[in-house]
Amino acid sequence: MTQTPRPITRTTGMTAPREFTGGPRHIAIIMDGNGRWATQRRRPRLFGHHAGARRVREVVEACPELGVKYLTIFAFSTENWKRTQVEVAGLMSLFRRYIMKEMQAFVKENVRVRFIGDRPRLDAKLRGLMDEAEALTAHCTGTNLTIALNYGGRDEVARATQRLAQDVAAGRLDPADVNEETLPRYLDTHVLPDPDLVIRTSGEARISNFLLWQSAYAEYEFVDTLWPDFSKDELRRLVEAYGGRERRFGAVPV
Repeated sequence: MTQTPRPITRTTGMTAPREFTGGPRHIAIIMDGNGRWATQRRRPRLFGHHAGARRVREVVEACPELGVKYLTIFAFSTENWKRTQVEVAGLMSLFRRYIMKEMQAFVKENVRVRFIGDRPRLDAKLRGLMDEAEALTAHCTGTNLTIALNYGGRDEVARATQRLAQDVAAGRLDPADVNEETLPRYLDTHVLPDPDLVIRTSGEARISNFLLWQSAYAEYEFVDTLWPDFSKDELRRLVEAYGGRERRFGAVPV
């Protein structure tokens, strides 16, 4: 039987927003559909990516009211290098401009920014901006925004395993101590809690190599909305639906 979702406290008049306490603490989003959104409007795919970047701001701003402390977004995967050179170059330019444009806004809004993924393949200017954004917002205590850039779940686990193996070889880690609690300390997300809810937009029902280890017990929502059309109202609806789910983590109800 479907459970009735817990209600979200809404605001009226001049009342200050109240946090929704029954929802997920950490939401991860696969932001899919930018290209299709642009194609529907007979515009270049990069037009859709720019629209999608603007949508991120609205979602980040909605997090505090919904009680979401951590937001992780999938911006560019290790597989996205297979796209046309024009699109890849356009995306890299968009990422640079986005970070430069939003950096001060993140500080003003108390948003802490982190990046996960394999950085060496990214150009030096982009890497520098990523480092600057992380350093500039390190003191922020509000929403934790993590941007997955040149990220792949399998690649992350492989890199983590390499670092773990190096520690074993150097005698810093006993092989007998390697377990499912040890490996996460070597992942890109080692300072973050695992996601409670993973959302994918655009109607595709696959996880596309995103947070494979971390989302083992996450709830999933696949929505038809293309990312540039995804709104804070739809996010609120998904948070509300999450509040009605029973999460057992392999156990049975008592």
